[in-house]
Amino acid sequence: MSEETTTSRRTLLGWTGAGVVLGAAAAGSAVAAVRTGNDVQPAASAGSAIAFHGPHQAGITTPVQDRLHFASFDVTTEDREELIALLKEWTEAARRMTQGRPVGEGAVGGLAEAPPDDTGEALGLQPSRLTLTVGFGPSLFRGADGKDRFGLTGQRPEALVDLPKFPGDNLDASRSGGDLCVQACADDPQVAVHAIRNLARIGFGKVAMRWSQLGFGKTSSTTPDEQTPRNLMGFKDGTHNVAGSDRAAQDKHVWVPSNDGPAWMAGGSYLVARRIRMHIETWDRTSLREQEDVFGRTKGEGAPLGRKHERDTPDFKAMKPDAHIRLSHPDNSGVTILRRGYSFTDGTDGLGRLDAGLFFIAYQRDVRDGFIPLQMRLAKTDALNEYIQHVGSAVYAVPPGVRDSGDWWGRALFGNN
Repeated sequence: MSEETTTSRRTLLGWTGAGVVLGAAAAGSAVAAVRTGNDVQPAASAGSAIAFHGPHQAGITTPVQDRLHFASFDVTTEDREELIALLKEWTEAARRMTQGRPVGEGAVGGLAEAPPDDTGEALGLQPSRLTLTVGFGPSLFRGADGKDRFGLTGQRPEALVDLPKFPGDNLDASRSGGDLCVQACADDPQVAVHAIRNLARIGFGKVAMRWSQLGFGKTSSTTPDEQTPRNLMGFKDGTHNVAGSDRAAQDKHVWVPSNDGPAWMAGGSYLVARRIRMHIETWDRTSLREQEDVFGRTKGEGAPLGRKHERDTPDFKAMKPDAHIRLSHPDNSGVTILRRGYSFTDGTDGLGRLDAGLFFIAYQRDVRDGFIPLQMRLAKTDALNEYIQHVGSAVYAVPPGVRDSGDWWGRALFGNN
């Protein structure tokens, strides 16, 4: 495959709507990867593999990849053993795909009379730093009808709270919630989409995809030596992110300690996903001065107003009281979360306006001390609210990593079956 063809394919997938689920197999030779004790790896070449086993799930503090396919699933079976079997099968498939190997026997070579184990649209693609991260939503523990389908109510962490309705929210139920989530990140969009597609195929009859979101152009970074990427408004945001190399900050703000909640969550985290629609056309007609006042940053360098560089300590007195950075910066808000957001564009809304914005992803030790107080603060007075609206929302408990070949996602939650 030529470089020109590859670039064209990736560009196309990056601008395709969330409803597209066609992908390709992440087959090919994997480059050996070693997961260090603090879950840090350099942002290596696009063909390399991220180790699957470790104390924490990859895809959290891992250097942020360029593409995203995020999927939420409803569990349709009410059989606990079937759900356990699915999680085991998903884990094995993820273990193989993240290392650039096909699912099962692969797309070819099996019985000609049976469907292949792997969809195989792009045999030969490399791992592209694929990570797969799984989370469990509140409804898995107890449904909206109050039913405890899987005997998990007593295992629901206190920190896994239903998010409140924030001022200005206009949430679409069809783009919110879900029993399970899978976050697939990779440097090749086809690899990420292929991974979600195969997990959905494996889960047929046991789970159904509730909603999904493609993302491109990472808007945050866990590697502070790199410049912070820009969002679709042209600004750098979230520059004071938790670094993948800062284990002390991770332990304080990201990972759940063993004495905080049920034992099965030790080493895990809590994920908040929000689909944030940007009113692009209104923003594009706003003066540069007002744009900079809204963010509290210069558009060119990304520096806090009154400073020279993007990571300079902000002078909050140099910006307006409702500036976004003034309200959200940890030095002023007192809240630190790990961001892994992506831009999205899903065509138009039928009125000629772009359906585009930010798919916000944040990990934290406890949403009650993280996202909830931060978003409540922003929702009330942030100047940016004139140009954005939260239209999708979900929260999940993300269990710790899969430690070895005998382990699987959620094993401790289900009683070490």
